Amino acid sequence: MPISPSEAAGVLRKISKTPISVMEVCGTHTVSVFRSGIRSVLPPTIRLVSGPGCPVCVTGQGEIEAALSLMDRGAVVTAYGDMFRVPCEGGSLSSKRSRGFDARVVTGAMEVLSLAESLPEREIVFLAAGFETTAPATAALVLEAAGRGVKNLSVLSFHKRTPPAVELLASDPGLGLSGFLLPGHVSVILGHGPFRFLPEKYRLPGVIAGFEADQILLGLAEIVRQHESGAPALASVYGRAVKKEGNLKALGLMEKVFETRDTAWRGIGVIPASGLALRREYGAFDAEKKFGLTLRPGTPPPLCRCGEVLMGRITPPECPLFRTACTPGDPVGPCMVSSEGTCGAYFRFHREEGK
Repeated sequence: MPISPSEAAGVLRKISKTPISVMEVCGTHTVSVFRSGIRSVLPPTIRLVSGPGCPVCVTGQGEIEAALSLMDRGAVVTAYGDMFRVPCEGGSLSSKRSRGFDARVVTGAMEVLSLAESLPEREIVFLAAGFETTAPATAALVLEAAGRGVKNLSVLSFHKRTPPAVELLASDPGLGLSGFLLPGHVSVILGHGPFRFLPEKYRLPGVIAGFEADQILLGLAEIVRQHESGAPALASVYGRAVKKEGNLKALGLMEKVFETRDTAWRGIGVIPASGLALRREYGAFDAEKKFGLTLRPGTPPPLCRCGEVLMGRITPPECPLFRTACTPGDPVGPCMVSSEGTCGAYFRFHREEGK
């Protein structure tokens, strides 16, 4: 069973013998760790490594370029806000919009349906990025559009599945990871089962945690306890939100609308079965099929080491562009763009902590 908050403090004070490296997979965890000052109070034996848990950051260069090409063809491209500033060879959604092309920020998937119904003469494309947290809303959008007979709406699905990426990281001995702080929001949808490979196959602790400082400390203490006892397990300190079986309604929506496919993650490469594509019966809403798109890898910005940051191989200050050519006001790569990006978090908080 996970330990209590008082036990967490004791465990973290005692660990001074065995160095461990823990990856916080989720970008929200990364920001919370910095904002709460957790790094500054951890014993030097605990090393926190930021992972690829930022949906904007892992969206490939070629995927953004495909969205830009649809604007050239007269489509109205819609996306969540952070996606607008990701730069690529053809510019960004924001820069294209400033040149007169039609791109619109949405805060929820159903806004896209309202837009499509209000502009029946235009093709409306939803750039659907994100992990299992946002995929159910996209699935609900497709089902509702199908039910209403909407013909001018399609989805460019860049949704990615978290467990295959975590398994790729767990299987890489070069990263030297001792355990994983698993994302709370994703686990609300998925439950416990999809991450059981961590202790069962790789002998690594995996702990699901929320995003408050006490939740993160509890999660870290549980990982340390498992590591020191030599008994890795999958545990949760976020029981008030995460059920073992997950959110069955959301899982049902995803299963009905999507099927898995191999997909590329920025800087990481193609991860088998890590993407979500619309099933054949919803092909009329698949922008790739509707517009005959071929997703290409794209060319990453020169000198940008965002991919290595996402893998936990380097920290942002090790990138030659960090704080010089690449800043939140003028980002070179997506890790600096997103509010959940590791480079953005380091830019805002790293200097203050001095670590």
